[in-house]
Amino acid sequence: MFCKYIFIFCFFVTVLSAQKTMTPVEYINAFKEDAIKEMYLHKVPACITLAQGMLESGNGNSLLCRNANNHFGIKCHKEWGGETYTMDDDSAGECFRKYNDVLDSYSDHSMFLFSRSRYKSLFELSSGDYKGWCYGLKNAGYATDPRYAERLIELIERYKLQELNVIENTPKQHLQPQESLKSDMTIREVYRFNHIRFVIARDHDSFYKIAHDFNLELDQILEYNDLTKADKLSYGQKIYIEKKRRKALEPYHVVQKNETLKSISQLHGIRLSILCKKNRLKADDKLKVGDVLYLRQKKNLTNE
Repeated sequence: MFCKYIFIFCFFVTVLSAQKTMTPVEYINAFKEDAIKEMYLHKVPACITLAQGMLESGNGNSLLCRNANNHFGIKCHKEWGGETYTMDDDSAGECFRKYNDVLDSYSDHSMFLFSRSRYKSLFELSSGDYKGWCYGLKNAGYATDPRYAERLIELIERYKLQELNVIENTPKQHLQPQESLKSDMTIREVYRFNHIRFVIARDHDSFYKIAHDFNLELDQILEYNDLTKADKLSYGQKIYIEKKRRKALEPYHVVQKNETLKSISQLHGIRLSILCKKNRLKADDKLKVGDVLYLRQKKNLTNE
């Protein structure tokens, strides 16, 4: 009998340990690098991403966060093609997006903001204008809480999250991959988006180096990223190390300034040829700001 009680006690200790509550500081330390990487890749200020993650997930302690890796409370919307998680929110049995890991949630949050026209004006602000971003998110309808902007600002200023914002175009200090202390071999960090593995190009990197590190042929890397040998590799560029998919996670994309079919293909992890086919376009066609590109279904005459 004594052994039985010991077993039960240990079981409950294990369960309680597994459900240990994260503090705000622990959350910041755990996910600040993801927020910084997302800022460089998708231009959402790191302090905004992190403050929203803290607020929406209860510092990583909400059921939605623990059970679905959803740190930003993003609901499915009718076109969502990924996994789902059902829970009560404003109404009973609402559908929320479910992710394989935290980075997918952070990436999808950036894409969610970037691909919707109502948030377009936010990307015209500087990365340091965190108050403008906070009030812009509230005015664009991200949340119904009347104090949403003020609550974000309080978090940013209390924990000095604005200091995480990298000076524009100089993110190298935060994005440097780890270096091995035992040899000259560089350890590359591998991420996933839309279920595809990718790396972030380092300073003085090359397509050949990336291919070599993953035992791939140069032509494979170029093919996976819809590139040619004439294309140049730049620091911070997202490079896929396996084939992009035939569908994106998002249903559509609203074209922003200076975007091309190739850059949108890379952003969403969808093959360029498939993107063109879905939208009845050619790879070298010019896009106009505000154009809507379909990412999951094929554009037909009724869409136009």
